[in-house]
Amino acid sequence: MSLSPLDDFPVHQIAEPIRRVGTSDRNFYDRYYFNLHSIDADACLIAGFGTYPNLGVVDGFAVLVHGGRHTVVRASRELGLDRLDTSVGPLRVEVIEGLRRLRLVLDPNEWGLTFDLEFVGSIAAQEEPRHFLRENERVLYDTFRLAQTGTWRGTIEVDGKRLDVEPARWWGCRDRSWGVRAIGEPEPAGIRANRPPSMLWTYAQFQFEDHSFIFMCHERLDGPRVLEEGIRVWNDPERPVDRLGSPKHDLEFEPGTRTVTGGTLTFGTGADSIVVSFAPLLPVYLGIGTGYSSEPDWRNGMYQGPLKVEGMSVDLSDPATHARKKGLVDTVARFEYDGKVGYGLWEYVFVGPYPQYGFTSWTDGYTPSAD
Repeated sequence: MSLSPLDDFPVHQIAEPIRRVGTSDRNFYDRYYFNLHSIDADACLIAGFGTYPNLGVVDGFAVLVHGGRHTVVRASRELGLDRLDTSVGPLRVEVIEGLRRLRLVLDPNEWGLTFDLEFVGSIAAQEEPRHFLRENERVLYDTFRLAQTGTWRGTIEVDGKRLDVEPARWWGCRDRSWGVRAIGEPEPAGIRANRPPSMLWTYAQFQFEDHSFIFMCHERLDGPRVLEEGIRVWNDPERPVDRLGSPKHDLEFEPGTRTVTGGTLTFGTGADSIVVSFAPLLPVYLGIGTGYSSEPDWRNGMYQGPLKVEGMSVDLSDPATHARKKGLVDTVARFEYDGKVGYGLWEYVFVGPYPQYGFTSWTDGYTPSAD
């Protein structure tokens, strides 16, 4: 039997219990992502919680970058039947008011990182464009996402030190996404081993006192953009969203690396265009321990047994850590335009050649330098 408490609610989309999703694709997932940071970039905390129905797995992580250290707590368990149980080990997500208020908790654990935090949306949750990519007749991406900037309150404790989180200085964002994307244990590459895709992914949610921007771009070397978005959303729900067309990016890099040091994002064209400059302030390397990577022992959706909880803390200035600073980067950034100053998330990853920015092979600029 596959019935669960959620089956007593009128939420079904197909003629199956909620535990069974509408596709047998192993890569179906359903995930929360949270980002919060002090606007002085003293600390950044990122957390995620994912459900993988066709792999029978639930997992989550929290990573705090503060005081030169990268501290991770991560957990994984078997899914079971109850999709309402949004907890894994010491980490849990609570929906207080759908599309507006959520609670994020990490209970005491042996790795010295705990928190109890509440997110309140500054803008209405926004539907992002459908993300779809088919390659060699296989669907690689078919996902839906909502995005929302907001403020945070609560407390974070790390190694006995308490950080008081207040809305005036702790901003951030969240997203919810579900659908199909690569998860779990690696699959055989097959024909893709001979035709690896080149990709640029850039994504930003950033906010000012009374409005926010959402920017995204998935580009490939061999064709047009797979996905793009450029909007300005006002805190006032009565004010229409400004849909700013196809955005452009002009990025600057640390010489010899793929580390972005700044740049501009341009929304709109001609006299009405908006040019936003940005400067990264505090990077978080999600390839270190969170599951957003190709690390062999822990990937999003990988089966770890009935329950496993792990943690780590690494010194970001240690030369041994530098080689792990690759893949997806989420950094706190400062954004400016027309005399306004805002803060938020700047996320990016470059895979393979990308001649626009001087990357002509799979290896050039691969390993970031010390920062």
